[in-house]
Amino acid sequence: MGLRASLGHRISNWLNQEQDAPETPLCDFDRIGYDIRQADVILVEGRSRVSNVIRVITQSTWTHSVLYIGRIHDIMSPELRERVSSFYNGDPNEQLVIEAVLGEGTIVSPLSKYKSDHLRLCRARGLTPPDAQEVIAHAVETLGAGYDMRQLLDLARFMLPYTLMPRRWRSSLFEHAVGDAASTVCSTMIAKAFMQVRFPLLPIAFKNEDDTYTLHHRNPKLFTPRDFDYSPYFDIIKFPIWDPHKNSRYQNMPWDEKGLICNAQGDCFIPDDKEISKDDDDTPAPNKEQTG
Repeated sequence: MGLRASLGHRISNWLNQEQDAPETPLCDFDRIGYDIRQADVILVEGRSRVSNVIRVITQSTWTHSVLYIGRIHDIMSPELRERVSSFYNGDPNEQLVIEAVLGEGTIVSPLSKYKSDHLRLCRARGLTPPDAQEVIAHAVETLGAGYDMRQLLDLARFMLPYTLMPRRWRSSLFEHAVGDAASTVCSTMIAKAFMQVRFPLLPIAFKNEDDTYTLHHRNPKLFTPRDFDYSPYFDIIKFPIWDPHKNSRYQNMPWDEKGLICNAQGDCFIPDDKEISKDDDDTPAPNKEQTG
């Protein structure tokens, strides 16, 4: 391994280091695993250093996206099943996703990798089973591609306010030949897969003179994980760990009775009633003119 490759490997490892997972996740992973369908997009609230960078760039809690492909035997094409198997040597009955990961490129991972994370399920509304297989086929074909760090940096530059970077400097960032065409990032890989079946994500619409519309695909390099949540063409499916519809009414959920208020797990306090009363006493009384 050369010096440049070794340095890049060390930087990738440092950026991929994760904080500890929360003791209790916000979502019910078992229900996600039961209800998920092929070609569903899963958004992840990442816990790594690079996730914090993406969070700042995109101003969204969702820092990663993966495409669910099902179990190996769920894939209809024998050729695609064989290709997935060549990139994954685990349990053939494991539920799998395809993702682009910094330092690893486009890989196959078990869905259980994200068991402890906060997740959101995005489902392409009305996507037909044959088209779902086409989406998966395109994602499978990208396996082995590198992770496009240049695109991530360009995206950060692109999202800077206009006052910090002139528009003309940004207009060339995403030209066709810029960067490594064989590399990608997570959301771009998934966006391109849906474009293969002409499924709308966030299309650009032009109104014609006869009041009809023509749709154009948005540049896939501009997509971020939050766009699958934002898109009106994807249904958002949530599986809270405590579901008011499943566990009776929300009033009957196991609320703390001590009056604790928490900033985060392990960071809780009981509000000082004296301070609350003092704040109320300091509030100026309305004068007669104000009350009429």
